[in-house]
Amino acid sequence: MNNFCVSIKDVTKHFGKHVVLKNIHLDILEGEIFGLLGPSGAGKTTLVKELSGLDTPTSGENIVLGQTMPKLDVINRIGYMAQSDALYEDLSAKENLQFFSSLYGLKGMKLKERIQEVMKLVDLTEHVNKLVSDYSGGMKRRLSLAIALLHEPELLILDEPTVGIDPVLRKKIWDAFYQLNEQGTTIIVTTHVMDEAEKCDRLGLMRDGSLIAVGTPSELKQHTNSATIEEAFLVYGGDVDEN
Repeated sequence: MNNFCVSIKDVTKHFGKHVVLKNIHLDILEGEIFGLLGPSGAGKTTLVKELSGLDTPTSGENIVLGQTMPKLDVINRIGYMAQSDALYEDLSAKENLQFFSSLYGLKGMKLKERIQEVMKLVDLTEHVNKLVSDYSGGMKRRLSLAIALLHEPELLILDEPTVGIDPVLRKKIWDAFYQLNEQGTTIIVTTHVMDEAEKCDRLGLMRDGSLIAVGTPSELKQHTNSATIEEAFLVYGGDVDEN
C-alpha cells in the first residue's frame, strides 16, 4: 500500500474572477523528490503555498501528512522556502537562525547543534557570524534553506530554490537535497529549469493552472517520444505534435 505524504483532491483556486488552479488532483509519496515544472504563472507557487498552510483553496482539499491543511501542528512539521528570501539583513546569519528557531521552540544545546548541522549542510559554516547584508545572492538562498531545515521537517517545500544561482552553487544545493532525501525527508520543489526537472523522482507538469501530466522524467519523455523534458512539456502542452 502506498503511503502518501500529500494528497491534493480536486483543488481549485480563484482570485476574484481569475482562476489560478483548476481541479488539481495529485498524490505525492513519502520519501520522494517531486518536482512541479512549469513557466511563471502556471500556478506552482499558489499550490505550494497551500500545501505549506499559507493559503487555502477556493474548493477541494489539500491533505498533508494525513491532515487537511491548514493545520498548525502539521505546519510545524514542514520546512518551507519561499521564492523571496525572508531574512533580516541587519543581523548575522547566526542571529537569523536563532530568531527563526524560536518559532519552533528550539533552544539551548539542541539549537546550537542544529545551527552547526544546517550551516554545514549548506556550506556556510565559515560565514555564520557574517552580516546577511554582506552575503551574496547565492549565500542568501542557502541560508534560507538552512532556516527551513532547522526544525528537522518531515516535508520540505521549496519554491524556485535555485533561481538566479550559478551552476556550481546549484549543484551544491541539490547535493544537500539528495542528502536530506536519503535521510527520509520528502521534498517538493518548484522549478522552470529543465535540467533540474531531470533530477526529480517524479514530475508534475503545470500550465495555466492545470496539471497536464505526471510521471517520472523517463516516462514523460517516453510517452511523448521526446529526447528532453522540455520537448515532452511542449507536447503535453499542445505546442508541438508527438513524433
